[in-house]
Amino acid sequence: MMSPDQSYLQNLNSVQRKAVQHIDGPVMVIAGPGSGKTRVLTYRIAYLLQNQIPPYQILALTFTNKAAREMKERIGKLVGEASDRVWAGTFHSIFARILRVEAEKIGYPSAFTIYDRDDSRSLLSDIIRDLKLDKKKYNIGALISRISSAKSNLITPERYLQDEELLEYDKASQRPLTHLVYKRYTERCYAAGAMDFDDLLLQMFRLLYTNVENVREKYQQKFRHVLVDEFQDTNHLQYQIIKLLVRYPGSAENVCVVGDDAQSIYSFRGATIENILQFEQDFAQTATYKLEQNYRSTKPIVSAANQVITFNKKQIQKEIWTEEEGEHKIRLLKAISDSDEGRLVSNAIVEYKNRYHLANRDIAILYRTNAQSRVFEESLRRNNLHYRVFGGLSFYQRKEVKDLLAYMRLAVNPKDDEAFKRIVNYPRRGIGKTTINKITDRANSEGKSIWEVVNEGNVPSRAAQSLEEFLRLMRQVQSRASGSSAYDAAIFIAKKSGIYDLLKEDNTIEGRARMENVNALLDGIKAFIEDDELSPQTENAPDKSLASYIQNIALLTDLDEETSGQDYISLMSAHAAKGLEFKAVFVVGLEENLFPSFLSQGSPDQLDEERRLFYVAITRAEQYLTLSYAKSRYQYGQIRYNDPSRFLEEINEDLFESSSSIRERPSFPKPKILGGLRKKTVRRKPVTDPANFVPSPVDAIQQGAEVLHLTFGKGTVKAVEGSKGRQIATIHFSEIDDQPEKKIVLRFAKLQVLA
Repeated sequence: MMSPDQSYLQNLNSVQRKAVQHIDGPVMVIAGPGSGKTRVLTYRIAYLLQNQIPPYQILALTFTNKAAREMKERIGKLVGEASDRVWAGTFHSIFARILRVEAEKIGYPSAFTIYDRDDSRSLLSDIIRDLKLDKKKYNIGALISRISSAKSNLITPERYLQDEELLEYDKASQRPLTHLVYKRYTERCYAAGAMDFDDLLLQMFRLLYTNVENVREKYQQKFRHVLVDEFQDTNHLQYQIIKLLVRYPGSAENVCVVGDDAQSIYSFRGATIENILQFEQDFAQTATYKLEQNYRSTKPIVSAANQVITFNKKQIQKEIWTEEEGEHKIRLLKAISDSDEGRLVSNAIVEYKNRYHLANRDIAILYRTNAQSRVFEESLRRNNLHYRVFGGLSFYQRKEVKDLLAYMRLAVNPKDDEAFKRIVNYPRRGIGKTTINKITDRANSEGKSIWEVVNEGNVPSRAAQSLEEFLRLMRQVQSRASGSSAYDAAIFIAKKSGIYDLLKEDNTIEGRARMENVNALLDGIKAFIEDDELSPQTENAPDKSLASYIQNIALLTDLDEETSGQDYISLMSAHAAKGLEFKAVFVVGLEENLFPSFLSQGSPDQLDEERRLFYVAITRAEQYLTLSYAKSRYQYGQIRYNDPSRFLEEINEDLFESSSSIRERPSFPKPKILGGLRKKTVRRKPVTDPANFVPSPVDAIQQGAEVLHLTFGKGTVKAVEGSKGRQIATIHFSEIDDQPEKKIVLRFAKLQVLA
């Protein structure tokens, strides 16, 4: 007979229960969409607690703060207050918490600053200026991506400089000094006592790997059970940290990873599907459980998802099923133009609201790129429908909020150069940019922070008095920050800095809005110190310091903001929708070169990820799924004509409404050509039998060669550019009528040289 305190296990199906109760050794849970993944994680932690595992020995890693909060709330309902001491949070928030305790062991201050993207951009801009590099060639966005990728793959500036392939790629990209920019960026962050988001992972790895003062053994013994949510979204670096935590002499390797390879959609952030595909090889004693019953969606939606994902080759085999019959098949809207698509979608929303009594919050519009939101916003406004766009400017990215936060950052970390530069002349003190550039150059040449240089008095005489007044102000602020709660310190900073009075003087509508934002920030800090749930736990009590608050909000995203109770239609990218669910979902812009993206053409791996993204999008729907595409749309100021997405053809016709009240389903002609650039055809089958197709070595692909591509057919290689491992071939495919010339990355291309 089941004991009363474990009666919650009756809420699980047989596979879920096995995954929850298997608590010894490595476990992998393959959780299809809507299969109760969160319930399994929650119940597993509750089961661990009830089996006498101390809460502080349990580490649960998630990808959003919201997911971690919901998990702890659910555990609390099952087992009570013990859930408060479970280490549950995002990779970044948990590692930031550990680094605050251990950072000095690797040379960082405990109150290190977390640089956001704007801070990184500002710092890189300074470095480009210092090195006198061409701003157009050394694009900051490209540099950020390059540095992030290097860190995610454990490539330090020193290793970067020794990697000939990376250096050759940079030369081909006309950015040969990228390695020097990376080196300077790392040095400047370190001098400023700052870490960017990637550093929170890299420095955590460094802390454990170097094992300074036996810190690795400390956390191996502390975390006896490690659980990882959304494991398919982990990158190489995150997986290496997990291995360092759970692998040691005598370890039972108590790691439980939960995820779905079919929902791996973040390779552009460094995530690698290989982690989940290889887990059973890495941990030989792994017990694998597949959660295949979908509790979210109806049969037409689940069937469509199953049909689409079968076109991907790299996957863990599973068959998602549901008992929810559903009264509605999938609707397809065929629009003449993108503006027509916006009108059709908004009209369909009105119809759903009137016919099925849906609230705005029950509805979502999902698209491939954020730029697509405009036409839907316009049509929703015309229909007086309330909506919210996710992925826009976050509250914490607004200027007045960032200005006040910069004062707070400098108050807890005087070495924070980006915060110093942002506020030294705000409100105006007569300290110009030229002065700051001179001081910055001196700080860089001496390997010091700007604060240290100014504090030594080595400043231009014209600005000396103003800078001394600023230092005097900041010393007062720093003193208050070190001896007060976060809220008391914040109020003092807002008033003493002059920001509060400056904003109060502006009586324009915009000025009042800025003042409201500052007050909202202060209200948030008040809530932080009064609500123990918001304040990170130390070993003994919640940490309500200003340093703790700053690190806490530095890790938030717009999807973590509290929005419960608000009734709006959600507009977001398919990437942002992962983990969410709605009664009615509209997946829009389903055209070749848009969804799937034109960037995926010619790369089987990238096309597979686009298909996984579509899979994620359609499985957000519970009852009503509507797919739409436009025959034409404006792109870069010109009208472009695109074919319907290949993903539409991968869904059997019998799953669609045979006749829609708005638009009929288009008929798909028999295939002649596969690819994103074709006129009126969609190919379902390759041009030759894949079983007989043998790709030639990349080295054999030379200019003038006749080649065969599985999907594009026969072609002639016009040119091969780039260094070894990075070659890009320009190929003219004779069987493609429209835009037959394509550029393809050779290591992904799978081309067969014809005799």
